[in-house]
Amino acid sequence: MTDQLLTIREMCEQYDVTARALRFYEAKELLFPIREGTKRLFTKSDRARLTLILRGKRFGFSLEEIRQLLDLWNGGKGRMEQLERTCEVAERHLHEMEAQRAELDRTIKELREQLDWGRAELARPGKHATAA
Repeated sequence: MTDQLLTIREMCEQYDVTARALRFYEAKELLFPIREGTKRLFTKSDRARLTLILRGKRFGFSLEEIRQLLDLWNGGKGRMEQLERTCEVAERHLHEMEAQRAELDRTIKELREQLDWGRAELARPGKHATAA
């Protein structure tokens, strides 16, 4: 990335987000674009923060978790503490996602079994109900 400033339209195109989402992240104090009247200009730092916000969202992090992780860097605690805390949050989310996947796998298996049973019943000769 260059050090150039990007407009809100350029940010939307580059990151495949809506202007509304960018304004929302700004209102939640996750992004801090330069304001020139009604115009917003996004810095290299804003672009890095947006990359982390979008990645965090994809991983299931709450906006509050994302804010806390971003604030660690801005709070002067530095990269290592930010990385340590990110790993803690990511581990928790990974375990939750794996549990959700296991439950989904069980549900899919049960549904397949029910479908197999239903199809077998339909294929049995002489078992079709007649319409009244």
